[in-house]
Amino acid sequence: MKIDYSKINDVIGEITMVVEESDYAEKVKKQLKEIGKKHAEPGFRPGKVPAGLIAKKYGNAVKYDEINKLVGDALFEYIKENDINVLGNPIPDKGNTINEDANEFTLKFKVGVAPEFDVKADKEVTIPYYNIEVTDEMIDRQDNALRSRMGKQQPGEEVDATALVKGVITELNEDGSVKADGVVVENGIVGPAYFKSEAQRDLFVGKKVGDTVVFNPAQTCEANPAELSSMLNLPKEEAEKHQGDFQFEIKEIIVLKPAELNEEYFKEVFGDDVKDADQYREAVKKMIQTSLKGDQNYRFSIDAKDVLLNNVGQVELPDEVLKEFLISRNEGLTAENIDEQYEGIRNQLVWDLTKDKLAKKLDVKVEEDDLLNTARLLARNQFAQYGMANVPEDAVEHYASEILKDEKARASVYNQTAEMKLFQTLQGVVTLDEKNVSVDDFNKLFLSDDNAETEA
Repeated sequence: MKIDYSKINDVIGEITMVVEESDYAEKVKKQLKEIGKKHAEPGFRPGKVPAGLIAKKYGNAVKYDEINKLVGDALFEYIKENDINVLGNPIPDKGNTINEDANEFTLKFKVGVAPEFDVKADKEVTIPYYNIEVTDEMIDRQDNALRSRMGKQQPGEEVDATALVKGVITELNEDGSVKADGVVVENGIVGPAYFKSEAQRDLFVGKKVGDTVVFNPAQTCEANPAELSSMLNLPKEEAEKHQGDFQFEIKEIIVLKPAELNEEYFKEVFGDDVKDADQYREAVKKMIQTSLKGDQNYRFSIDAKDVLLNNVGQVELPDEVLKEFLISRNEGLTAENIDEQYEGIRNQLVWDLTKDKLAKKLDVKVEEDDLLNTARLLARNQFAQYGMANVPEDAVEHYASEILKDEKARASVYNQTAEMKLFQTLQGVVTLDEKNVSVDDFNKLFLSDDNAETEA
């Protein structure tokens, strides 16, 4: 088989393939022989059908299939061996035909080629990096959250924001009297903190054992059948019928007592390194800073993208070839609507090419240890969501290894790792214009992004 490649311009090339009979004849003969072994024909058992009859009936179809396979394999092998950086897939020329009466075929394929451009990444490139300032208020909130998670439930004197309230729930008539044959839940329990109605929540706050509260269960949960069913101890379809008021006779109040600031608590949360209140607050501050690092790095990735793409400038792409390729692969895309979708696709492709070139330039490679580190980070974040900041290393290792065993999860971890490692490396190469900002000012940066997109 003869294969030639010629450049039409900097980003479009053409591959010409001349397929001769000697390239496919043996494959066709072998395939027809296999058909003869398995297929029966009128008057002939499998394996006894004359070769001429098999060739006459199946020859052209087999020839067509074998040439298609041969061309496809040869085409992609040629692209690989010649290191042609193709975007999308080769597009067959409209004039390509496989004439069943011919033995030699000339086939042409148009290919879009990745453009050559440079990505500048050195100390002359300045990119902003925003450090979020950790305030005492943020430390106090995190402290309250940690102590609540580590706290214990105990009997309380009055209902507060954390309380679970136990008692008798009794259905009322519209005039406020007890409804005869109405619903009565002897061992009722509610958590006002979880009510969706603030007005219903306020009815309970401050009440004591022995008090009676008139409330509306349906309003506490926006009449959610599952929640109403649980509160009234009724089947869902039955619970939905009870939308009126009930009274709650408070028999017991359970409140959450936050963990005390003592050495036992410090050790449980942070291990042996933290021994007093000052060290504890500093550790909480570092915990917050660590949790904010991901947001800060995400912001850096946005700003880095803007700076790098601005430095790259306009990039030539094989637009028409890519449009044709996209139409061939997506049922919803046509020649009439492709332009509406293409600009966004084009911008993402330019960024992907920029990242690839940057990764090669900075020699960024993803190793197995990198994947494991990312999986460990994901594991620790998952534990942290449940207030488990001092998880044993063997538990983290086990959870991380389980993540990487799942094929889809592993692919996701790989993509996250590649991007994180790229931007981490970039931070050490460019000049960082570091700025200390409040949480509010940091969040406003993203509002500016939204406004810019709207204006664009």
